[in-house]
Amino acid sequence: MAGTAAAAGSALDELRGQIRGEVFSVGDPGYGEACQIWNGMIERRPELVVRCTGAADVMAAVNFAREAGMPVSVRSGGHNVAGTALCDGGVVVDLTRMRNVFVDPERRTVRAGGGARLGDVDHETQAFALAAPFGVVSKTGIAGLTLNGGMGFLTRNYGLSCDNLVGADVVTADGRMLRADLERNPDLLWALRGGGGSFGVATSLEYRLHDVGPIIFMAITFYPFEAGIEGLQAWRETMRDAPDELMSVALYWNAPPEEPFPPEWQGKPVFILAGAWSGPLDEAEEAVRPLRELTQPVADLSGPMPYVIAQSLFVSDVDAAVAELCEGGAAGRLSPLSSVNVWALGGALRNEPEGGSAFAQREAPFLFGLEANWEEADGDADNLAWARDLFAEVKSHSLGGTYLNFPGLAEEGEELLRASYGANYDRLKELKARYDPENVFRSSFSIPVG
Repeated sequence: MAGTAAAAGSALDELRGQIRGEVFSVGDPGYGEACQIWNGMIERRPELVVRCTGAADVMAAVNFAREAGMPVSVRSGGHNVAGTALCDGGVVVDLTRMRNVFVDPERRTVRAGGGARLGDVDHETQAFALAAPFGVVSKTGIAGLTLNGGMGFLTRNYGLSCDNLVGADVVTADGRMLRADLERNPDLLWALRGGGGSFGVATSLEYRLHDVGPIIFMAITFYPFEAGIEGLQAWRETMRDAPDELMSVALYWNAPPEEPFPPEWQGKPVFILAGAWSGPLDEAEEAVRPLRELTQPVADLSGPMPYVIAQSLFVSDVDAAVAELCEGGAAGRLSPLSSVNVWALGGALRNEPEGGSAFAQREAPFLFGLEANWEEADGDADNLAWARDLFAEVKSHSLGGTYLNFPGLAEEGEELLRASYGANYDRLKELKARYDPENVFRSSFSIPVG
């Protein structure tokens, strides 16, 4: 035992000597902070957190973990609610210092480090009135978002984040750096396009860019809560025929307790229709008009704004039954921070050739999501029960798959993966066996070895 411990200590000392970044082990100053992620419920204790400054650090960390028989998790933004950035008893490869962004306006591409956030990339690309289709929370990491799909305000017009991924540099389980693009390791690129983080560490990612901004039109209209049932169905009809340049989400939330909201509505539950128009600005007012004229609004914050500021279950339809479930579930929220939302899909999301990427859920017209957010230390059980109950009720109206950037706590395991990846699941397992036969990269919903 003493000899084993000494060997482990020697290997750790060697790792510390190889790393230009930082290495945190249990008990080190800064270890607790290094394990903090967006979901405060997640309490996992990795053996090491390796905060990398470049690909060489990543390769050293992966080699150390593999030789020590430890699992590896990867932290980009740390924003996934299931806490996949952390692993018990393993090594966290922390990319948060790898946030460089390089724009090539002539080729209309952007290359960014694996730790870059959406806001980092948008800031650089918008200098050229260009954008990659990302999500809607600027602090989200681009890598995790992309590897599980990547939906946002440009999805109907330009597709998912993963559809616009043209290449990536990946450190695989054997410690090698591979380039994945259409010419080199195209099967790995296919897996990275929506197949999750089971195949390696994406140290940099390259995306196709599109003409967007720097000003777009955002519709953000707040209605009385009780307008939601009829409002959801009217919105459904609007979005069925809407041009691809219009992306929209309907949600139940609480009005902010501040102006410009009338005092009687501040902090109260409301029904919100939000939309982003990424087409010509002179067509925006007419395109978003149905979102703004549902009934007399509580407040309307719509208008042109810089794109950098603007910045689940797949359900078969938003019929009366689903609309009632959404309103009923929203009425039962235990925290004003929680929300119920429905995203309109279609458009470019359906244009990707079948089998062109690992992302499988392309035909669903809508995506149902709920967010259970709370600040009370003793609120876990009740808020989780609300979310689970509502999810179970809506599930009977779903097409069976889950958007893996909204996975809940990923408690369903392989059942969740098989339903979400559909016909692509078996191929993903084969690629897992090829690129990570020892299952070094594993989390609560990683692809198992085939």
